[in-house]
Amino acid sequence: MIVLKDISKLRSLLSDVRKTKTIGFVPTMGFLHEGHISLVKMCKESTEFTVVSIFVNPTQFAPTEDLNRYPRDEKGDLEKLENAGTDLVFFPDKATMYPGGFQTYVEVQELTKPLCGATRGTSHFRGVSTVVAKLFNMVQPDKAFFGKKDFQQLAVIKQMVKDLNYPVEIIPGETVRENDGLAMSSRNSYLSPADRKSSVCLSRGLFLARDKYHAGDIRIDEIELFAADFIKANAPQSRIDYVQCLDADKLTIPTPETKNLVLACAVFFQRTRLIDNVTFTVS
Repeated sequence: MIVLKDISKLRSLLSDVRKTKTIGFVPTMGFLHEGHISLVKMCKESTEFTVVSIFVNPTQFAPTEDLNRYPRDEKGDLEKLENAGTDLVFFPDKATMYPGGFQTYVEVQELTKPLCGATRGTSHFRGVSTVVAKLFNMVQPDKAFFGKKDFQQLAVIKQMVKDLNYPVEIIPGETVRENDGLAMSSRNSYLSPADRKSSVCLSRGLFLARDKYHAGDIRIDEIELFAADFIKANAPQSRIDYVQCLDADKLTIPTPETKNLVLACAVFFQRTRLIDNVTFTVS
């Protein structure tokens, strides 16, 4: 496994690789778990050369958020990636990605307004789309892999690729969960034992709301309240950032024409903010 920190060396090596092999790319912020590794495995199955980036991107964190305490484990990450059969790891630092005088950003406008954009601010997704655009320019992959747990991020990246004509196929990976249903996240490591135990109510509340809707027990306009009430009842110490049910294809309020729904939530346990979602069809 090759580890590079320099953009010019990355481009030079991949220029040669591209002549004979298809390139797959998995961008990450490190502190890897099985969700990340599942994307690496998908990448290896559908492309011939797997590139993974590790970069804790400062431009997607607000001043009040957890950039400095975001978990890091360089040695552990590299070991996991090597065991998964990764071909190349790109491990740039902040000065490499954002040199002095940097002033250009990529912004997807409408899709960034609801959900996390409404509570974290649209600058969060501006940071995400900017760093992914830069990484796509550096790696120039044939395919890139993103998890469905970050549903809005996936939608934003797809829109950016479409609008800016990137020749990259975006492949979504299913959310990987712990045995009790909690969506895997690097931030789960922040949770106290008590919060970890009750945090499973996120996935259970979302799935139960979906099932109640499909069973005809609640209407489409009652889905959000049902899920929120379930979370409040089972994790009274938590603070709900949002619980929202939207058109999954547009991230807008459902209409009679809506075919697919996404029920998404963000919930704080102390300072730790967890997100989850479930998608389902309109019945």
